[in-house]
Amino acid sequence: MTIKLHNTLTGKLEDFKPIDESEVKMFVCGPTVYDFAHIGNAKTYTQFDVTARTLKYLGYKVNYLVNITDIDDKIIGRAKEKGVTPEKIAEEFETAYLDDMKSLNNTSVSKYARAHDYIAQIVSQVERLEKKGFAYKISDGYYFDISKFSDYGKLSGRSSLGPDDAVSRIDENPEKRNSGDFCLWKFKKEGEPFWPSSLGEGRPGWHIEDTAITESELGLQYDIHGGAVDLIFPHHEAEIAQMESISGLKPFVQYWLHAGFLNIDSAKMSKSKGNFFTIRDVFEKGYSPLALRYLFLLSHYRTPVNFTWEALEAAENAYNKIKKLVDSWPDGGKVDEVYKEKFIEKIENDLNTPQALAVLWTMVKDKAVSLEDKKATAKDFCKVFGLGL
Repeated sequence: MTIKLHNTLTGKLEDFKPIDESEVKMFVCGPTVYDFAHIGNAKTYTQFDVTARTLKYLGYKVNYLVNITDIDDKIIGRAKEKGVTPEKIAEEFETAYLDDMKSLNNTSVSKYARAHDYIAQIVSQVERLEKKGFAYKISDGYYFDISKFSDYGKLSGRSSLGPDDAVSRIDENPEKRNSGDFCLWKFKKEGEPFWPSSLGEGRPGWHIEDTAITESELGLQYDIHGGAVDLIFPHHEAEIAQMESISGLKPFVQYWLHAGFLNIDSAKMSKSKGNFFTIRDVFEKGYSPLALRYLFLLSHYRTPVNFTWEALEAAENAYNKIKKLVDSWPDGGKVDEVYKEKFIEKIENDLNTPQALAVLWTMVKDKAVSLEDKKATAKDFCKVFGLGL
């Protein structure tokens, strides 16, 4: 059997075939560390943790990389509000983010890569893009010329912004050649962090950090790139344009996976609407981190999740029930191969965790399976679920 993944690039469910059978290379866009991570972040990173766990469960060696955006307008803005340095803000919220991920049992990441550690690689990418005619210099920095990349839009099927895009990351300057051109290197501004370079004193644009990091850590091409659906355009489109322009190789990434939105009471999460919750807000209300994880597993990663406190309460009850059952059963059993085969069938079908959970519950209720074997099987499935059973 072969795991099948829905590839955003082709819009199809495809058999997964890594470039190198000895190691799957996987990258997921990480947090911008200017505030506490919210429960939408928790959904995305939990579901991609399950992706990495699934690949490992099926026998693959996985090199899973996540970036930490520790240079950004949002970080600078928060630092000014607080009267501290951007470095202090980034360090504080990176620590908080990593603590939250540990609480959620998101432990599959091989390396977290901080943007500021890759300045030389970022500068190198901008220089190569300029040399090849894809980048140009104007008053506030270097920009990517999207008109020079004929495939721009191939991931999203468009080349202009929509209402749910990451609009805060489009840099505006009337000198730009095209409205969709994005900044690669921002020239130094008073009171902001900067680095000396052959491009001039400045700091990276947002999109370029990811391709510089992945080129350095994973190579010119790799297997899986994940992120939330709102990053498809312009962020992931920009990544493709940058890396394929530099390397001349296509595709930059073999499989693009995107997690659905998390909504609150059927509405988009927004601080202005008062329906914005951090991961820590959930924990402070007394809910278990693994109950929140269980809630996310109840939905397929590509579908939106409608978060309600009632749904979390139900997830907490279900999780506590199965945890109590498994803890009460005796050790010494073996994994039930019939149920394992059914479980694998579900997770190999585009990581279908709700159906895989249904297999777990069916096994739990099956009186023909001994308690010892139920315990062994539940623990085996939790190599994927990460529920600590």
